[in-house]
Amino acid sequence: MSAPTRFDRGHTDDLMSFLAASPTPYHAVATAAERLEKAGFRQVAETDAWEGTSGGKYVLRGGAIIAWYVPEGAEPHTPFRIIGAHTDSPNLRVKPLPDTGAHGWRQIAVEIYGGPLLNSWLDRDLGLAGRLSLRDGSTRLVDVGRPLLRVPQLAIHLDRSVNDGLKLDKQRHLQPVWGLGDAREGDLISFLEEESGLPAGQVTGWDLMTHSVEAPAYLGRDNELLAGPRMDNLLSVHAATAALAAVAAADSHLSYIPVLAAFDHEENGSQSDTGADGPLLGSVLERSVFARGGSYEDRARAFAGTVCLSCDTGHAVHPNYAERHDPTHHPRVNGGPILKVNVNNRYATDGSGRSVFAAACEKAGVPFQSFVSNNSMPCGTTIGPITAARHGIRTVDIGVAILSMHSARELCGSDDPFLLTNALVAFLEGQPSAA
Repeated sequence: MSAPTRFDRGHTDDLMSFLAASPTPYHAVATAAERLEKAGFRQVAETDAWEGTSGGKYVLRGGAIIAWYVPEGAEPHTPFRIIGAHTDSPNLRVKPLPDTGAHGWRQIAVEIYGGPLLNSWLDRDLGLAGRLSLRDGSTRLVDVGRPLLRVPQLAIHLDRSVNDGLKLDKQRHLQPVWGLGDAREGDLISFLEEESGLPAGQVTGWDLMTHSVEAPAYLGRDNELLAGPRMDNLLSVHAATAALAAVAAADSHLSYIPVLAAFDHEENGSQSDTGADGPLLGSVLERSVFARGGSYEDRARAFAGTVCLSCDTGHAVHPNYAERHDPTHHPRVNGGPILKVNVNNRYATDGSGRSVFAAACEKAGVPFQSFVSNNSMPCGTTIGPITAARHGIRTVDIGVAILSMHSARELCGSDDPFLLTNALVAFLEGQPSAA
C-alpha cells in the first residue's frame, strides 16, 4: 500500500456526511450497513442457520453492528483482525413520560446519558432522533433534524456570579423547552408519529435522544480543522467501515478475516446485549468458525491468533490547559493516529501490541503518536480492556486526538481521519499469504 496523500478532502467530506446521517447509534449502524451493502456485504439474521461461504456478512442488533469478510480459502482456524469501536455518544435522552412543563412553557423530560459536558448543551438548537417501537413489533427510525428543542441558560442578570463557576443541577436545569402552553400527555409521541407518517397510537415504545442540528464544518484559516458532533466515536466507526469495505474489495489473499465490531453503550460501561461486555462479538466469531466446519479446537486456535484494535478518540494537547497533560506526551492534531497506553490496564496496549500497530502504520506510510495520561489525572478507559479480558484476544488501544471530547460539538484535525483509515486498512490486510 502506497503512502497516503495528506488531507484527502473527499474522505473528510464523507466523514462529515456520515456524522450528519447518524444522530443516534441506531442511525449510525444503519448508515454503516448501507455502505457495506454497496460494497457487496449482506445481512444475516442471528435466528437463521449460517453458511460457511466466503464473502462479506454483517449482523445488526440495536445500536451495534458486527461485520466480517471471509476470503476464499479461509480455514476454520483462520484468525481474525478486528477493529472495535462504539456508536454511542453522551447526550440528553427522553424519559418514559416525556411531556412536562411549567409556567406556560412546554418541555421534554430528559435523562443524562454518559458523561456529557453539560454546558455545551445550553442555548444550542437541538433536534430529536432515535428508534420507535411499533404495535406490530417492528421498529422505525426517526430524525427530526430541524431546531425543535433548546435548553435555555439563565441570563447573567439573574446570576451575576455565573462566570465565576457554572453549577448545573442535572434534574432542574437541563430540561429543554419545545413550545408554549400546558403539557399534554402523549403530545411528543403523537408529534413523532405524525412526523414519521404513522397512524395515531402505533408507537408503544421509544429510545429517543437529542442532537445538535448544526452541521459538521471545516474550521481554520486553511480548513485544517474539523468541527462536528459525535466524533467520539463515530469518527472511528466511519474509518473502520471504510477500511473493511476497501480490504474486502481488494481481497488479495488475506491471511486474516477482517472484522468491524461497533458496539453501543460504551459511554455507560458497555454492559448490555449490544455492548462490548456482552456476548455479541464472541457469538458472531464462534459461529463464523463453526459455520466453516470448525471445531472448538479451531475456535481456540483462531482466537489465539486474533488481534483487535480498539479504536476510540483520545485527547490532543490543549493549548490553554497544557498542564493537564503528561509533560512528555503531547499528541497534536493532524499528527497521525495515537497509540494509547496505561500500565494500569485502563487501555489494553502492551509492547507486543505496539509492534502490531507500528507495523501497520509503517506499511501505510502513516505517522503515529503516543498518548499517556498525566499521573495526577484519572485516566479514562475504552472497550479495549473489556475485549481483551472477555474474549482472551490481544488488544491494542488507538484512535485520533481531538479537543472538546464529550461536548455537543468536538474538534479534530482534517488530516487525521484519512490517516487513521489508511492505518486501519494496513492492519486488516496483515501480511499477505502465499498465492
